[in-house]
Amino acid sequence: MTRQVWAVFLVAVVGVAGAGLFGLSAAGVFDRTQPGTAPTPAPEVSTAPRASTPSPAQSRPTPAQSSTTKPAPSTPARSSAPTRAVSPTRPPSPAARRYVFPVGGCRADASQSHHDYPASDIFADVGCLFVSPVDGRVDEVTRVDTWDPKTNRGPDRGGLSVSVVGVDGVRYYGSHLSAIAAGIRPGVIVRAGQTLARTGKTGSARVTPPHLHFGISWPTKPNTWWIRRGAVPPQEFLNSWHHGGQLSPVGLVAKTRRTYGVDRGCRSYC
Repeated sequence: MTRQVWAVFLVAVVGVAGAGLFGLSAAGVFDRTQPGTAPTPAPEVSTAPRASTPSPAQSRPTPAQSSTTKPAPSTPARSSAPTRAVSPTRPPSPAARRYVFPVGGCRADASQSHHDYPASDIFADVGCLFVSPVDGRVDEVTRVDTWDPKTNRGPDRGGLSVSVVGVDGVRYYGSHLSAIAAGIRPGVIVRAGQTLARTGKTGSARVTPPHLHFGISWPTKPNTWWIRRGAVPPQEFLNSWHHGGQLSPVGLVAKTRRTYGVDRGCRSYC
């Protein structure tokens, strides 16, 4: 064949081959999966929010989550009001209890009468506590027993003594003491139930059973012993305090002071 014939023949072959390939591609032959090969899935895009990965500390089980730990019992809610614990060995607070019986630490019996002037003899063994019946300050203190039975002078009859002017404005006096507590001196602030001294037999009690002479009066100038020893009968108040009552002598003391009149010195048993 001549060169022209070969050229025409090759052009024809190429044209037929190109037409065949085009037809196969249109039919989707080349998109089919090869046998034995699994199709690769397209990646899925999730629209749900991704969960945060817990830290190691968060992933550890807490004691409450542990299967071996017993659940803690539920605790009832506490009241918002504070609870004040009361010690059985201490007297109640002054707000709860203003007055206390003046003898502590042993049995004591208060007389329901007294000779010649208002007072009470509280019979108790030597060494019992004489305590302040109320909050207040120490008024007068006598530390030396100068009583002489031959003269029996009124200022000396009490022997060792302590008086307290309470926050209620009333003066409380105790005498015939055997010892006065350290630090008890005029002007010292004391609390209800605080020990002032020990009961005894000084003064005129040397010849009687041991007792605490107890008197109630209004405050006076120093050494006004005839009023200090007692101006108001204390029995009803002592009886109240002995049983935990809170009967106050303020009103009776004020009334008695008004009717007492001008002070002219000792009026009885001088």
